[in-house]
Amino acid sequence: MHAGVSLLPLVLDRVSYAVNGTALIHELNLTLSAGSRTVILGPNGAGKSLALRLCHGLLKPTAGRVRWAGAFTGDPMRRQAMVFQRPVMLRRSALANVAYGLKLAGMGRTERTDRARSMLDRVGLLGLADRPARSMSGGEQQRVALARAWALQPVVLFLDEPTASLDPAASRAVEAIIQAIHEAGTKIVMTTHNLGQARRLADEILFLDRGRLVERTAANRFFSAPATPEARAFLREESL
Repeated sequence: MHAGVSLLPLVLDRVSYAVNGTALIHELNLTLSAGSRTVILGPNGAGKSLALRLCHGLLKPTAGRVRWAGAFTGDPMRRQAMVFQRPVMLRRSALANVAYGLKLAGMGRTERTDRARSMLDRVGLLGLADRPARSMSGGEQQRVALARAWALQPVVLFLDEPTASLDPAASRAVEAIIQAIHEAGTKIVMTTHNLGQARRLADEILFLDRGRLVERTAANRFFSAPATPEARAFLREESL
């Protein structure tokens, strides 16, 4: 259990997001609690990535409110992390990329180097610790990004299409790391277009359609008996 787990639940209260007067997210009401792995599904343009960024705090809603647990008195951004589809690698080694986040968090040099090495070991990249991160493959870079996020021991980890650009072998390696982070006590909230991946990793599904939360249910129920016509149509089209 993470210290500071009182950061959760995360509550979205009638959250909307608009650009130039066009609503892209419509009155999203949502509570995310610790424990379960939450996967956000929906067709292209449904608002999955926008919803994730609103949860993380990268975007501010144009209406409504995003709030963390009232018992938490620290900075929520220090207890959460986000990994993108194409992670940004600094112009330095894989080890230095992981250590940099720990430096920003105020950790001393020896401790951050030790933890960065430990995290690279946990994602299977310790042997590449001194390699320039930007020269690594896409799958290796994504594993560095996950190590960098995991090193901060976040209460919540947001993942936006973390394997969309990867081949099957690299995707499986990333999925194994995500599962390990979950088992270590971090709340996982992720988007994906890969229904097989959603089946493997999700405990619950949030299904968005045209910026609205249409269905929220256990993953096994969603895939076996979706409750809404929008979800049924989505699964039918994705299986063609």
